[in-house]
Amino acid sequence: MQLKRVVVTGLGALTPIGNNIEEYWNALISGKSGSAPITYYDTEKFKVKFACELKNYKTEDHFERKEGRKLDRFAQYALVSSDEAILDSKLDLEKLDKFRVGVIWGAGIGGLETFQNEVMNFANGDGTPRFNPFFIPKMIADIAPGNISIKHGFMGPNYTTVSACASSANAMIDALNYIRLGHCDVIVTGGSEAAVTIAGMGGFGAMHALSTRNDSPETASRPFDATRDGFVLGEGAGALVLEEYEHAVARGAKIYAEVAGGGMTSDAYHMTAPHPDGIGVVRVMQNCLKDAGLSIEDVDAINTHGTSTPLGDVAELKAITKVFGEHAKDININSTKSMTGHLLGAAGAIEAIASILAMEHGIVPPTINHTTVDENIDPSLNLTLNKAQKRDVKVAMSNTFGFGGHNACVVFKKID
Repeated sequence: MQLKRVVVTGLGALTPIGNNIEEYWNALISGKSGSAPITYYDTEKFKVKFACELKNYKTEDHFERKEGRKLDRFAQYALVSSDEAILDSKLDLEKLDKFRVGVIWGAGIGGLETFQNEVMNFANGDGTPRFNPFFIPKMIADIAPGNISIKHGFMGPNYTTVSACASSANAMIDALNYIRLGHCDVIVTGGSEAAVTIAGMGGFGAMHALSTRNDSPETASRPFDATRDGFVLGEGAGALVLEEYEHAVARGAKIYAEVAGGGMTSDAYHMTAPHPDGIGVVRVMQNCLKDAGLSIEDVDAINTHGTSTPLGDVAELKAITKVFGEHAKDININSTKSMTGHLLGAAGAIEAIASILAMEHGIVPPTINHTTVDENIDPSLNLTLNKAQKRDVKVAMSNTFGFGGHNACVVFKKID
């Protein structure tokens, strides 16, 4: 069976450094940090008092009051970013076969704030179970793609992938396969997360996973730096419209890039720690290249998972060196989490978008906040430190890994 080609024809973003694609990209190449003191709740008793919140986002700017009250923030973010991507794609929704248009979305946690608030309200009451009738439909992770499909009438495959921080990368790979196997013409994919909450920050803080640099939040996310001490939690969403190549060409669509392939593996090692030898990460990149029919020499840029954790950054870079050998020195390697923080289930989507825009504009965004060399990291690697670098990127890879050992890798290439 001849697999169909799949391309990207629409992009949407809602991130801690920009509330649309243009703002997001301009912030990326200028090296803007999205980390700042938390404004959502009183952090006085919390060890970590900062995160990468959205800036200037108001529910009422996007939803009528009654509608907004029915949506957890993670679902709001999904709708806002997917609306931008669909508009960007210039799809004529009236001419589409809606049964061949799907929505496959990623979320690592879903409606955490809704769950937190409902349980806290019950705990603070007299024991009478007074729960909001929208509690469950606001909370469940699959409600994000459900709402996207309801709004636009898309009646193809509709579900959420949940694989922690790899969730939206897995969603993109599923979307790729549905289209190239001929089951769909168009799929809206991506991911959203809204875990900057009392429960989210408290939970990750208890794991000692977060940076504690309360004195300098804007420099706290520092992938590959010797003084890194954990990730910075972020929130937001990224959306991509994937489309069958001939379908896109027939309607004269703008094509950003081709989705060349995807890979998935499991570390089968630990609940939260990466395998120290990066065995699963090595194989996921190899699987991705094999699926795409590309060689190691084809890859120009890698947007790493690069969370700014002591173990994870080193393991990933060692895996890249093992896969790419001497060619690793010729690749622009970066971590945009240095600017956006870690968006958990939405990370794969916004980082894939960063990779695609790097190809379109010929500029690789930097890894900011690097000041101290880590002796455990090969100094010959180009980590795109502190300043964006111009480069003709023909093939870009995006890595995303999640708690539980989930590894996902997606590779994009310039359209022929």
